[in-house]
Amino acid sequence: MMRDMRFAVSALVLFLAAPSWAQTPQRQTQEDDYTRYELLGPDTAQFRILYEVSGTTAGAPFFFNAIRRGSIATDERVADMMTGQPLKWEIVSGAQARKEGHPTADLETEWLKVHLARPIPKGGEARVLIDKTYKDPKSYFRDGDTIVFDRSLGIRRNAVVLPAGYRLISCNVPSQVMSTADGRVMITFQNPGPAAAPLVIRARLGLAPFTPKAATTRGAPATVTMASQAARLSDRAHQDREIVYFPNDPSTHSFNLYHDYTESRPGVGHYFNVVRAGSTVSNPSAVWLDTGETLKVETISGAELKKRGLDAGEPVADTTQIVVISFPPIKNGQSARLRITETYTDPNRYLLDGDELVWDRAFGRPRNSVVLPAGWTVVASSIPAVITQDPDGRQHLAYENNRNDEIQVLIRARRVKE
Repeated sequence: MMRDMRFAVSALVLFLAAPSWAQTPQRQTQEDDYTRYELLGPDTAQFRILYEVSGTTAGAPFFFNAIRRGSIATDERVADMMTGQPLKWEIVSGAQARKEGHPTADLETEWLKVHLARPIPKGGEARVLIDKTYKDPKSYFRDGDTIVFDRSLGIRRNAVVLPAGYRLISCNVPSQVMSTADGRVMITFQNPGPAAAPLVIRARLGLAPFTPKAATTRGAPATVTMASQAARLSDRAHQDREIVYFPNDPSTHSFNLYHDYTESRPGVGHYFNVVRAGSTVSNPSAVWLDTGETLKVETISGAELKKRGLDAGEPVADTTQIVVISFPPIKNGQSARLRITETYTDPNRYLLDGDELVWDRAFGRPRNSVVLPAGWTVVASSIPAVITQDPDGRQHLAYENNRNDEIQVLIRARRVKE
C-alpha cells in the first residue's frame, strides 16, 4: 500500500513538474506562411525552398514542418527571424512528432523538428525561416526545350523564381510577374481559395542578359516614375501587414482593431500610425509578438511629432492624431513583429442606416478581416470575401487583396431574428 502511495506521489510530482504543453498537447497552430521556390538547374530536378512561418501554439518549445512525400530534402538550415541566429533542428518520424508536441502529425510523413529560440508566448508568435533544397522530378522537369514546374501548393502565399536566362512562357494561376535583384523572373501570388493551387509554370531559355541600371541623375524626370514603378511592382504576397476589425454596436460608430506588422529596417525603433481624417483613436496598446513584451504607446499630435523631431513617413497636419509605438531599435539582420491594438470611432464609415449596419472603408493591406458584432449577419458585401463563423458565433469576413492598391469594402448587415 505504501509502495503504491509513493508511486502515486512520484507520478504526481513528475506531472506537476512537466511543462504545460507536454501535459495537454495542443494542436500545432501557425500563420503568416510564405514560400519562395528558387528553381535550380533544370537537369537537377531540384529547387531551393525558403519557407517563412509563425508558430502560434502558446508554450510550445518546438515547431514541426512536414517533409513532403516524394521529395528528397537536403541542405536544411533554420533561423530565428527575430534575431537572425541559426536554430537547432532534426528529422523525426510522425510518431515522434506526435509525442513531442504535434498530436495531429501524419504518421507516414517525416518531419523537420525545429528547436525554437524561446517558448512561444501566450498570444504571441515564433517566427522561423526554414531553408532547404528539394529534389522532386515529378514537380520540376524538362519537356523538350521547356522546363515545367508543376506542383500543388497548399501554402496561400507563394513565389517561384526561374533559373537565370529563362523566360516565362505560361502560368495557370493569376500571378504578379517581376524581376529579382539579379534579373531572374519571379512569379508570385496569393491563393484566397480553400484548396491548394494546382500551379503549372512553363519557361524556356532566351531571356536577354540583365544589366543593372545606373542610378538616375538627381532631378531627372524618370526619378518619380521609377519610384512609382517600384511600389507597384513589390511582391504583394510577401507583404506582412494584416488587420482585423471588430465593430462594436453600430450606434456607437466605434470598432476595435489590431494590426500586425514586421519591422526589419536597421536603426528603426518607432512605429507611427497616422489616424485618418474623420476618425478618432482611443485605448491604443502594443505587444512585441516575438517575446510577449508590452511596448510603450503614446498618442500625440502632429505638432508634438514635429517638436520631437520624429518622422512619421508622410506629411501630417499639426492637429492630426498619431499613435507612436516605441521598441528597441532594430539591429542588422534582425526584425520585430508587432501587434498594435486600438479603438476607433468613425461615424462616416461605420453607422446605422435604418435597420441595417453599414461598414464602408478602404483596405490597403493584403489581408483584412471584419468580425461582425454578435447577433448580426451579412446581407451585402461589395468585395468578395471568405465568410466563416467564429467559435463564439460572430460572423467573420476575410478579404484578401492581391493587388498593390486599395479595395473599397462596403458591408451591410442585419440583426439575426431570435
